[in-house]
Amino acid sequence: LGIRAAGEAEIFLIMANLDPSKGYKGITCFVAEKGFEGLEVGNREDKLGIRASSTCPITFTDVVIPKNNVLGEIGKGYKYAIEILNEGRIGIGAQMVGLAQGTFDLTMPYLQERKQFGQPIGNFQAMQHQYAEAAVEIEAARLMVYNAARRKQNGLPFVKEAAMAKYYSSQVAARVSRSCVEWMGGVGFTKDMPQEKFYRDNIIGSIYEGTSNIQLQTIAKLVQKEY
Repeated sequence: LGIRAAGEAEIFLIMANLDPSKGYKGITCFVAEKGFEGLEVGNREDKLGIRASSTCPITFTDVVIPKNNVLGEIGKGYKYAIEILNEGRIGIGAQMVGLAQGTFDLTMPYLQERKQFGQPIGNFQAMQHQYAEAAVEIEAARLMVYNAARRKQNGLPFVKEAAMAKYYSSQVAARVSRSCVEWMGGVGFTKDMPQEKFYRDNIIGSIYEGTSNIQLQTIAKLVQKEY
């Protein structure tokens, strides 16, 4: 299993099923330490993006976990995992908003510096419409993330809003980071410029903490319940 930040982690939460006959209700959460016998962290994966964050396989060979290392209640592991994922989607949404804003901020000055036909390329209407639309999408994604965080902080239902924020912000990050590479022209396709890194980093946004299809499925179920 590829586990994010496994290379730096000292503590691991392990979800294991104590009673498979109960299905997901048999899943229990255990706390394991890096030094436990039989727990081995493998080499870092050579990833496309977010390369500063380690992702390593973890193997378990006859690992013995003390009874006192049960986290919470027996059989509640699935519930804890889902709660962590639901909250984490707000964080991923914020990450994607920051990524989109970051590459946008780095690209916009270039559109005023680069000149064609006697004027900055950012003055052409076709370009203006593109970066105006990107600015609108970034702001919309930011407000969706803020709303999900506000609802969570105030104890209100937030699962649907978190899924929406995560889904939409990852889509915005993908569109904006790709557009910024294109706006830079040929130089944007080189590793000398930071836009290509943002472009690579955005891809994980539609994968981890639940893929975009999972977000849509969650949203659909919750919208259905409203009617």
